[in-house]
Amino acid sequence: MVKPLDVFRALADPTRLRIMALLRAMELAVGELAQVLGQSQPRVSRHVKILCDAGLARRRKEGSWVFLVPGDGPNAQAVFDAIDGLNGESGGDHWAVADAAKLTAVRADRVAAAEAYFAAHAANWDAMRSLYVAEAQVEAAMRALLSAQPLGQMVDIGTGTGRMIEMLGGLANRVIGVDRSPEMLRLARAKLSESGLRNWELTQGDIATLTLPSGGADTVLVHQVLHYLPAPGVALAEAARLLRPGGRLLVVDFAPHDHEELRLQDAHARLGFSDDQMRQWYQSLGLAMTAIEQLEGGALTVKLWLGTRTAASPLKVVA
Repeated sequence: MVKPLDVFRALADPTRLRIMALLRAMELAVGELAQVLGQSQPRVSRHVKILCDAGLARRRKEGSWVFLVPGDGPNAQAVFDAIDGLNGESGGDHWAVADAAKLTAVRADRVAAAEAYFAAHAANWDAMRSLYVAEAQVEAAMRALLSAQPLGQMVDIGTGTGRMIEMLGGLANRVIGVDRSPEMLRLARAKLSESGLRNWELTQGDIATLTLPSGGADTVLVHQVLHYLPAPGVALAEAARLLRPGGRLLVVDFAPHDHEELRLQDAHARLGFSDDQMRQWYQSLGLAMTAIEQLEGGALTVKLWLGTRTAASPLKVVA
């Protein structure tokens, strides 16, 4: 059992305080922490062990990678509450400023790898998705889950080639498709211009910092996007922010798997998501999980998580 003295000892080193601040911003591997902190991996590993032993951080294994995230027990929450309650200005801490800049570089490295992949494979993106579970089966399940009420104002985050708009646009009053990749958006515009639909709009944007207004969407889709993101919780927070009360979020992605080769082969940042993990994210964002569906076929299992916005505003989520 962790004693209060263990917690205070863990907090006594400035590097460990820096690590806690970094993990609250983004989950990181030890090598990435070492890159940000400018220290050796063995030294960072020792700091991480002390934090984990004190319950202030925890390890999350994913294939051969181990990510570090903030602790989820009472000790960690008490420390975070105390830090948040302090009146000091972090802007004067030169370490905090430097760490934030280096963390931005880590994010940029991850995003650049994914963007290079998207640019190289945009033309055959739809065909690649069908390698896992028959896309027709996934689309039928999506239509069935969403059929209980009108789609209204719909946002498709990570729209890719616009397939979700093509499939569901006729059931919505208006659809906005968002994607970071200009190559994808060019293909989507070409496809949708020939579809006969007139109620769609495409915009380039970052899923973590959308420029769309809060509370204006009835339906938000995040279809096969999260496993490419270094901070999926941040993306889900943005998706939930767009929903008006009673609005629905449908996430389609993979169940946990051990196909490690997909990290390099297909630029996957995450090897799937568990139901418990999605429930925790939804609950923290004021979303009630209303349906979970599993589709097995091929090398990977596809999951569908449907949630309904119940709270007036989402809570802060750490990815």
